[in-house]
Formats: sequence, C-alpha cells, structure tokens
Amino acid sequence: MLKLHYPLLKQPKARMLRQSVILSSLTAVTIFASTLLPSTKAYAQNPPVSATEIVNYAKSVLAMELPRLQALEEIKQMMGGEVPKIVCNDPNSFNALPGRARNIAVNYCNNSQKIVENNGLSIDRFNEMTVLVQKNEGLQQQIYNQLIILQKKPDK
Repeated sequence: MLKLHYPLLKQPKARMLRQSVILSSLTAVTIFASTLLPSTKAYAQNPPVSATEIVNYAKSVLAMELPRLQALEEIKQMMGGEVPKIVCNDPNSFNALPGRARNIAVNYCNNSQKIVENNGLSIDRFNEMTVLVQKNEGLQQQIYNQLIILQKKPDK
C-alpha cells in the first residue's frame, strides 16, 4: 500500500481528491491484474524497471481505469451484485457469466490488452511490473508520482 508523506489535514481538498483517485487507481489495477489479466509467468529474476516503462505502465493504468469500472459495474448489475473472479487467459472463468456479461468481460480483456500494448508494454511485462509494484515501495512511489504527473497533463 502506498504511504502518503504529507499529512492529509494540511492538504487542499483538490489535492486530497487527486491522491485518493490515484491511490484508488493503483489499488484497482493491482486487483485488475490479479483477476482480469493473464497470470504472470514466474521468472527467477525480474529485469529492472526503466523510466520509460514506469511512464507506460502509469499511462496504461489510467487508460484502463474507467473502462474497468464500467465493465465491473455492468457485470455486477447483471449478476445481481456478486461478480465471480474473472481471469482473461482462463476461458473457464467466463463460464459463470451470463452471455452479455461474458461479452463485456471478453471485450474488456481484449481492450485492456490493446491499451497495454499501445503504451509500449507486453502483457507479460505489465503483469511482471504489477507484481513488482506490490512488493517494492520505491517502485510504488515512482508510479504514484508518474500518475500525478499524467493526471496534471492528461494529454501526454
């Protein structure tokens, strides 16, 4: 979990809201990567994360967040509240979904893969980085900082 270095009570409301959105996005992408993307391959050693990969990862996270929320909300409504675990590379995980919900999940998975690839990362590398983010507070902070930069300049 990200540690915020500034006391929340001294921050302007807009900054608190932005940090809340960023933290929610990181949390959501972690959940997303563990449930909706193909599972990560095990490697003896992960290669270091470059500055370019941090930017590309953050861009991917931001681009996937709204579609992820929309897809989950639509599926949740169709399912009456509970959404079963959905894993993009496991066709069996889609079996518990009714037809239209299955289509939404498949479309979301396909679009997310395109978003990641359009931002210069492979799905395997995106998943590796997600695992690294969960384990490395320094990397969490770098991505958090990049998310702030991107949200301030969304067109870049």
